[in-house]
Amino acid sequence: MPEMPEVEALVRWLGEKLDGAVVADIEPASFAVLKTYDPPVSAFAGLTVSAVRRHGKFIDIDVDGLHLVIHLAKAGWLRWSDHFGDKRIKMGGPLALRLRVDRGDGPHEGFDLTEAGTRKGLAVYAVRDPHEVPGIERLGPDPLEPGFDLRPLLQRRMQVKRLLRDQSIIAGIGNAYSDEILHAARLSPFAIAEKLDEDEVGRLESAVTSVLTEAVAAADGKPASDLKDAKRERMRVHGRAGETCDVCGGTIAEVVFADSSLQYCPTCQTGGVLLKDRTTSKFLK
Repeated sequence: MPEMPEVEALVRWLGEKLDGAVVADIEPASFAVLKTYDPPVSAFAGLTVSAVRRHGKFIDIDVDGLHLVIHLAKAGWLRWSDHFGDKRIKMGGPLALRLRVDRGDGPHEGFDLTEAGTRKGLAVYAVRDPHEVPGIERLGPDPLEPGFDLRPLLQRRMQVKRLLRDQSIIAGIGNAYSDEILHAARLSPFAIAEKLDEDEVGRLESAVTSVLTEAVAAADGKPASDLKDAKRERMRVHGRAGETCDVCGGTIAEVVFADSSLQYCPTCQTGGVLLKDRTTSKFLK
């Protein structure tokens, strides 16, 4: 799943690709992908892209005051093309939506939104204000915004892994980077947030900032086609169950749930104790 560092890099890259471009057409290829009807996507035709911004894990393309807001969900992605033909796209398959732009000096450019698998979560909203999107309206503070303060957010009786992933508490962190943050902070994913002591809170604060800042810097400037592989290569524990921890030399373990999993280092994070599947699949929702 694309998370804040990849979405931030994608937003910066898209901002350069779309700067000053005129929208020629927006073609949904799936009945399910478009979550709004007013304004219609046809209203974007002929308008100029003025900015591309990020809200948590949402991409916000500002087109002369109208906003095309995209959430890539678990299996969505964006593929850029420098040359789109005139042929209309077909409904169905992995293609969810196509945006064509016109620069007046050649063929249409733009991007396709695609989604792998049968469980469709990719969502596109055409709105006049990005805060009309329910997911954006509910977002908690962004951890890389100036003035972000983690401490008051920890005053909850909930597992710290779940807290980090809850978009209404902290915006932008998902399954992968919460694993990486907790590994860097040397904390169990099942630790209760409100019970963390001063030293643990300090380690978590530092890890949130360092892991996300370094990930954004590493992703910055990479085209969309390279971001997924680059993310996988940076992971130290996430997706690496059974491999050797590069900090302590121990073996990375995992907890598997109904539709997700988490990875951690028992030596670094849980005093050598292997965690059990003692929660339901709701833990990671």
